[in-house]
Amino acid sequence: MMDGVYRIRSAFLVSAAVAVACAALVVGCSGEPRIAIPQGIPPGPGAPVPPIDINAPGRTADQLRDWAADQTDALGISATALEAYGYAAAVMAQSRPECGIGWTTVAGIASVESRHGTYRGSSVAPRGDVSPQIRGIPLDGGPGVAEIPDTDGGAMDGDPVHDRAMGPLQFIPETWKRWGVDANGDGVANPDNIDDAALTAARYLCARGGDLTSEEGWRRALMAYNLSGEYLSDVRDRAAAYSVGTRP
Repeated sequence: MMDGVYRIRSAFLVSAAVAVACAALVVGCSGEPRIAIPQGIPPGPGAPVPPIDINAPGRTADQLRDWAADQTDALGISATALEAYGYAAAVMAQSRPECGIGWTTVAGIASVESRHGTYRGSSVAPRGDVSPQIRGIPLDGGPGVAEIPDTDGGAMDGDPVHDRAMGPLQFIPETWKRWGVDANGDGVANPDNIDDAALTAARYLCARGGDLTSEEGWRRALMAYNLSGEYLSDVRDRAAAYSVGTRP
């Protein structure tokens, strides 16, 4: 964990075995020809996000309902989550056009961090709220874990002793207090809302990486989010799959 985000790890051995078996076939397990996943960094930007009014009242991401609905089954991502990722990319395209972040990068991170807000049975409500709330392990300096003493009195993460990563994009309280933003129009910057978390992640990545259309910038952004080469590869692979309209 580095500079704000700690990802939740979970082993799904049966699923992994099936995925490996399918990957060895010329066609997928469904019998359809497998879609080739592009290699290289950065991953592709995916289906273009249509023009929207990013300053519209209410949950502005609702304007992407049709765009998300066209992809949700193929990608295995809820429409609400897809709308959040698309909205984050649309906002950054207008506010930081030099960054060039694609919604696929945000989706790749959310997939690794929380399975798009569905980790351990959580679900994403129509306005983006994720419940039950997703919390990481205590950052107590144990094996492979950073030590981060409590910074919020437990008010945000529920732990008055050590910080824990929060929400579908897994921010720690200190980072959220600096970067958190309201994206669904309810007046509250909430790490447990996928709209707020997705836009906050995009802002953070652009600030840390600069030009995310370059390999150097994308790598720099992802390593700032989580200082792990394995993490970077996992996000890249998932984002690349989403970029060509398929599940990882």
